[in-house]
Amino acid sequence: MAANSDVLDEIFNALEPYKPLEANNPAYVDCDAVRGDGDILDDLGNRIRKSRQTTYQLYSGHRGAGKSTELLRLKGSLETEGCFVVYFSAIEEDVNSGDIEYTDILLACTSHLLANLNETANATPLQKWLEERWDELKDLAQTKVTLDGLSVKVAVEKFAELTANLRTEPTLRSRIREKINPHTPTLIKALNEFIQDAKTKLPEGKTKLVLIVDNLDRIAPIYDERSGRSNHEEIFIDRSEQLKALDCHIIYTIPFAILFSKWANDLNQNYNDSKILPMIMVRSPNGEIHAPGVATIREILAQRIKPFAADLDLDTEIFESAATLERLCLMSGGHVRGLLRLAQEAVNRTDTLPISAKAVQRAITEERDSYRRAVEEHQWDLLAAVSRDKKIQHDPQHRSLLFSLCLLEYSYLDEQDEKQTWHDVHPLIENIPQFKERRS
Repeated sequence: MAANSDVLDEIFNALEPYKPLEANNPAYVDCDAVRGDGDILDDLGNRIRKSRQTTYQLYSGHRGAGKSTELLRLKGSLETEGCFVVYFSAIEEDVNSGDIEYTDILLACTSHLLANLNETANATPLQKWLEERWDELKDLAQTKVTLDGLSVKVAVEKFAELTANLRTEPTLRSRIREKINPHTPTLIKALNEFIQDAKTKLPEGKTKLVLIVDNLDRIAPIYDERSGRSNHEEIFIDRSEQLKALDCHIIYTIPFAILFSKWANDLNQNYNDSKILPMIMVRSPNGEIHAPGVATIREILAQRIKPFAADLDLDTEIFESAATLERLCLMSGGHVRGLLRLAQEAVNRTDTLPISAKAVQRAITEERDSYRRAVEEHQWDLLAAVSRDKKIQHDPQHRSLLFSLCLLEYSYLDEQDEKQTWHDVHPLIENIPQFKERRS
């Protein structure tokens, strides 16, 4: 019993849904074949490797689809091929997903580039920029320190404190922006002087500097009632020139919804490239089970569980039957974080292996209830229409449903190797009475 309990505890923690896999983690499963045959190492990585100019690329997809794991995989690959990569998770570390402006992103980029490169590169331009404005900013950084004559190390710390206050102190957020906004051109200039010096002093064998800004896809959409425009457009369209102003290769993650708006072509024109990470296709557009996709989902679970239960059969000793495991896989909709959430909750409801059909069903029921609460009354008809037609409209309502994961995107290659994209409701929604009424 104790040994069984210990195994369950290990499996529970191995299924952590909010921690991306680091590069070269043995639990990683290649899902490209059931995601439309895209590969981040080629799609984004090759452009960085081949280009003699700085590149600015966008990466998007549903929240929890596995973008961070793919970006960390790309980071590892680029580092083995002559790139110095600065990666950071903006929403988790630096900015507030519900209230973010371009200035917040710029300060976060400054802080992380400084932290990673200040020991070798000349940070004097940034130190001087901060010193010239310190009388205005020191109260907002909540410090009495005077920067005049102090080390670059202190300047690094103060940039970090400003970004921390932008994230955690709502009362200071607007005041910091008010002080910084008029000076963003000079901050970009100072940061580029620092970057240009850093690129001449990269470690041996490194020839390119890459900045990866992750988790900006979590920025919650906020619409201006007068203009109908969103904060997504203000940041990624209106501020595109500033986002591209840094003199290094950059990848920004962006909210999925903005790619389904009239601004989609502007994004492709303004940036070098944009790529989408779709769901793992567990059903075909006609509703039939897509066996390769289900096999991939099974493998994701197997690779997480195997180190702690190598001698146990996944179909009969970890789960009570192959049918129970398949139901869990199908109800995830091919959404990796959703899969791990369902599996972890099923483990949470299990005292001894195997995981029962009842435990899986309880996990499904709880997760389904959260989706039911996320749908507004007038949206049930929209969901039913997408379920029938497998298409979405490019309007705020459908974008909202994409953001909430009520609608999912899938891709596959047809017989002519043309990529085909389609949409469907999350499988957890299909058995909700309000949906069934509209769908019938």
